[in-house]
Amino acid sequence: MKTAAPAAAVPTPVATAGAGSRAAVPPEIMRLVRRLELRTRGLVNARYAGEYKSVFKGQGMEFAEVREYQAGDEVRSIDWNVSARMRRPFVKRYVEERELTVLLVVDCSGSANVGTGERFKRELAAEVAATLALLAVRSNDRVGAVLFTDEVELGIPPRKGRRHALRVVRDVLAHASDHTRTDIGAALSYARRAMRHRSVVFILSDFIAPPFEKELRLLASRHDVVAITLEDPGEKVLPDIGVARLIDPETGESLEVDTSSDRVRAEFSRAVIAERDARRKLFRGFAIDEIVVRTDGDVARPLVAFFRARERRRRRG
Repeated sequence: MKTAAPAAAVPTPVATAGAGSRAAVPPEIMRLVRRLELRTRGLVNARYAGEYKSVFKGQGMEFAEVREYQAGDEVRSIDWNVSARMRRPFVKRYVEERELTVLLVVDCSGSANVGTGERFKRELAAEVAATLALLAVRSNDRVGAVLFTDEVELGIPPRKGRRHALRVVRDVLAHASDHTRTDIGAALSYARRAMRHRSVVFILSDFIAPPFEKELRLLASRHDVVAITLEDPGEKVLPDIGVARLIDPETGESLEVDTSSDRVRAEFSRAVIAERDARRKLFRGFAIDEIVVRTDGDVARPLVAFFRARERRRRRG
């Protein structure tokens, strides 16, 4: 195991995606993007778009004006400074922010190219990204992305529109990573600097990485952060196939393991459980929701379950 706002500026010197990059994309990637759009269209319908709006829309409040106090106004909305100057009570008025900025922070490290199910984790990330991006587009929100390994490799500034959303999906699929290792902390620091206003940040990763607690805490203190854990069944269970050579997809290091040993398989299982529990504890500590999606599973079901669980909490709150 390895251990609603104006479009945000993307800091340099990280490369940003441009419209002219489309010509360099292989035709098979564009065909896959179109297939993903068709596959996710069933989820991005009026029903789930409504759930998306109820979960995220209206969470932020934007200052509108100061006006004179009226009977029925809440005392906590009084602007005491203005009231003292004017010698009569005034209150601050806020309106709901109707537009959101959604940022997809996508892990493109070596472990993203692992897959023993129906697809690689990289392809799974693209399908999730397509769903979230098209949901945002349907709600007239901006969507952008940050693609990272052990450094931020590509920043896509948040914009509106279906064409831009599909370009985000295309780049998740087509981007050729320069590195194989993972540094989630660097990506989260970049996202925090780039997003100047409160946004919804989805982190798509297997979270197999060096510690990133500090950067996650700082990001979550300012933005609505949702963790989307990409899992592959082949990384959770050690099959009994005798002596096998395991290769780390990020470092290239190999290790021969006797998978027929009950002790080895039990230790592997304990390590997997410990890693999962530590990840969940980290997210709970910062009130971050986690959505687990698997390479051999359906993307729609865990996303819908997340929307509905959040909606229930919102109503209780």
